[in-house]
Amino acid sequence: MNLLTIPSSHKKIFITLFFTIFATVTGVGIVVPLLPIYAKNMGAAGIYVGLIFGSFSFSRTMLLPYFGRLSDRKGRKPFIIAGLAGYALVSLAFLMTSTVFSLIVIRSLQGIASAMVMPVVQAYIGEITPEGMEGQSMSLFNLSMFTSLSLGPVMGGAINDLWSIDAAFVCMGLLSLAGLMLSFLYLPPIDQEYIRHKEHAPIPWSFFIKDMELMGLFSYRFVYTGCIGIIWCFMPIFVQNRLPDISGSSIGILVTLGVFVSGILQLPMGYVADRFNRRVMVITGGIVCAVSMFMVFKATSYLQLICSVSIFGAGGGISMPPLMALTLIKGNEKSSMASVMSIITVAHSLGMMAGSMGAGVAMDYFTLDSIFPCGAVLMIMGVVLFAGLTIKFH
Repeated sequence: MNLLTIPSSHKKIFITLFFTIFATVTGVGIVVPLLPIYAKNMGAAGIYVGLIFGSFSFSRTMLLPYFGRLSDRKGRKPFIIAGLAGYALVSLAFLMTSTVFSLIVIRSLQGIASAMVMPVVQAYIGEITPEGMEGQSMSLFNLSMFTSLSLGPVMGGAINDLWSIDAAFVCMGLLSLAGLMLSFLYLPPIDQEYIRHKEHAPIPWSFFIKDMELMGLFSYRFVYTGCIGIIWCFMPIFVQNRLPDISGSSIGILVTLGVFVSGILQLPMGYVADRFNRRVMVITGGIVCAVSMFMVFKATSYLQLICSVSIFGAGGGISMPPLMALTLIKGNEKSSMASVMSIITVAHSLGMMAGSMGAGVAMDYFTLDSIFPCGAVLMIMGVVLFAGLTIKFH
């Protein structure tokens, strides 16, 4: 998006939100890959490691709609500030904890902080986006997320190797504080916030659920994130089973490569999304993702796996900017930007949980090799639902 098309006051807001999300998500990404090791050193069994990760998604999912709806009425800045402060406090709590149970509680609190930040920031960006620039605006936001998701785990491993896991928690806290200070200093006070529909009466949740187009957007985000959950959780096991000589760092590259490729494509695909049929782009990207999941199943070499995961990233890069642009348009249509963004973020959280848990069931009752074809089928089902439910979306 050409920032010159945004009023100067909104430019400062956009840049602040971009770097706030970049700093916060990078900080979380630094720690997340190290948490299983941290929990294992405390003596946590596998089920408790799962609870440590699941508690974050559960608390986040439960509170996303509440905070999104409330910010539509009360303003954005208080929730962003409170969420970022929560992230910083969680970093301190990680340093002080000594039990597995407390780790589960801390991750639940981190999920609450995330529910305050992510949909509210997305809604804020949606509010200041000029009409016709939705694709480029959301692609810039996605760029900050995908870049930080790729960078965080790499930084976390390096910090842990050079110093310790406690140093990683400190870095997460410092980055959260940086985002907090940026937001506190450069986001305008509530009475000066630009919220297009602040005086609009709240829309009952039943109207959102009955909106077929919004459910189509929800369906695609759910299955796409479900496939990411499959890759993140089971790619390491799949590679060790099929290619036992592959190193841990090479497996790490496979896990994060798709996110990295998606991040590279965000800006060009955002530009295209403002000039081309967005539904067609989402459907095309979904088909590419489905094909790539099947390619993983058929791969017999590391190079083939690299190609497969890269193609999955390309599918996400093609589909996510137009999908989020359509979400932004729907938020304006409903006069409830944060409420709509929170529903799509719920789809993200539920997809991540369903993908990892469903793949685990498939592995237990069938075979490990069946996981990725199941992901391909899931992706195709999501594309069909999206295409059918959004057919009248203009």
